[in-house]
Amino acid sequence: MKVDLAAGFDPGSREEWRALALGVLRKSGYEGDDPEGRLATRLYDGVTIAPLYDTLPDTPRLVGRAGAWDVRQRHAHPDARVTREAVLADLENGVSSIWLDLTMLDPADLPVALDGVLLDLAPVVLDAGDRAAPAAHAFLQLAENVELPGGNLGFAPGDPDLADFAGRAHGRVKLVVVDALAWHDRGAADAQELAASLAQGVEALRRLTEAGLPVERAFELIEFRYAATADQFLTIAKLRAARRLWARIAEVAGGPPTQAQHAVTSGAMMTARDPWVNMLRTTLACFAAGAGGADAVTVQPFDAALGLPDAFARRIARNTQSLLVEEAGVARVADPAGGSWYVEQLTDDLANTAWDLFRQAEKHGGSVIEEGVAATRDRRAADVARRKWPITGVSEFPNLAERLPVREPGHGLAGEPARHAEPYERLRDLADRQESRPTVFLATLGPIAVHTARAGFAANLFAAGGIGTVSGEVADFDPSLTPVVCICSSDRLYADQAAQAAAALREAGAAKVWLAGKGEYEGVDATLFAGCDALKVLETTFDDLGVDR
Repeated sequence: MKVDLAAGFDPGSREEWRALALGVLRKSGYEGDDPEGRLATRLYDGVTIAPLYDTLPDTPRLVGRAGAWDVRQRHAHPDARVTREAVLADLENGVSSIWLDLTMLDPADLPVALDGVLLDLAPVVLDAGDRAAPAAHAFLQLAENVELPGGNLGFAPGDPDLADFAGRAHGRVKLVVVDALAWHDRGAADAQELAASLAQGVEALRRLTEAGLPVERAFELIEFRYAATADQFLTIAKLRAARRLWARIAEVAGGPPTQAQHAVTSGAMMTARDPWVNMLRTTLACFAAGAGGADAVTVQPFDAALGLPDAFARRIARNTQSLLVEEAGVARVADPAGGSWYVEQLTDDLANTAWDLFRQAEKHGGSVIEEGVAATRDRRAADVARRKWPITGVSEFPNLAERLPVREPGHGLAGEPARHAEPYERLRDLADRQESRPTVFLATLGPIAVHTARAGFAANLFAAGGIGTVSGEVADFDPSLTPVVCICSSDRLYADQAAQAAAALREAGAAKVWLAGKGEYEGVDATLFAGCDALKVLETTFDDLGVDR
């Protein structure tokens, strides 16, 4: 029996929604008459996320992978024997393909690293950078009599040796990796990442066809690597947009309208501090990659920002995927976000923005994308500094008492991502190197109910840089403990007591007086508040405490 869940409810109109939204906004001080504009979010690449969607864009829908995705685990240990043991453990416990980072591993050691691996069953992806040719040669020799089930020899689109290997790839192995993940790691927004991938993909097509390959074969040899972040809807929309964009290239070039996608959980979003939170970030990203239709997914281990992951971290990474595929059933539905007005519009907006940027790059050169990425990186850095881009466990809710796991040094994360958390983590490291923890005194005014919110806010902000706090009344201030003070209370009490408290603190020996809140008060040097430049506050405090940065 069909049940109409909306029965008994009158349909609402957009005007009714606007009236209700304005009513709520006016309570917070908004005086305008544009709730859509007030509640919209503008992304770094210019795409706008609206608060309400009531139409479905009339655009083509390309469905990606159907069924379980390829669970791909990355390995980057410099010892081939250690790599072999880890690879075999992964393949025996749910991993279906291997990604070998040969940055520190000699390509000549591939026979050792892959000893015992059934190359006719387990696809292998090589990642050797400027040593792609010797790595590919060593691997092809190892797999000379094997019908390869997939994988990738790992050449970059512009590799000078690409043409020499164009006819040597056999079976289902691919030849080229279009690494859009590298653009993401340098700071690119989603549409910029897509545009860069198109430019590199077209370059690969040109080189392969110039080497004498038919267009159809050239398309078959290319795989795209994208970043998957904890923003699940953006990731889903990006992967959907990528397929649409590459299908457009295929339409023009005469190739098949399909795209091989390898999604990797973002290294830029990973933290070295409170690394266990990375399990949550990568789970969200993995879900988004699977729901977005990626053919292969790599979950970066939670401890990868600390060095080479241990066996437990690799186990969690692969089991995250197994759970989402087998228990949560994420792979049972092809394109589960299809038909969502929000996701369809976001897909359309990302695709159109990326296509315009790609056309500009084709006309004026790749510097167009480079300049956009640099601007995005600067804007995001400013948002991280002001905690408008919060990082749980680092810029928000840091744990000064945490004991970090120790990992073997090495390339734990894919590529060389500029991690968002690094500016705060550098200050945390600096604080931890001091003989005693840098400290700020929180001078509280009034009863606990009045000052606790701002005292908690200030303590959280200072802790983001590894600076501890002690609280007490103005009379409790001891300059031998710290010369830096932050007054914490309500605006009402500030009006009556802030200047007097600042004077008393100065007289007691305070060298720097902060105030948690906004406004100007006699004797107060500076204020800290939601949206202030937290990194600047922290750096200034280190200077005031005499800590050499």
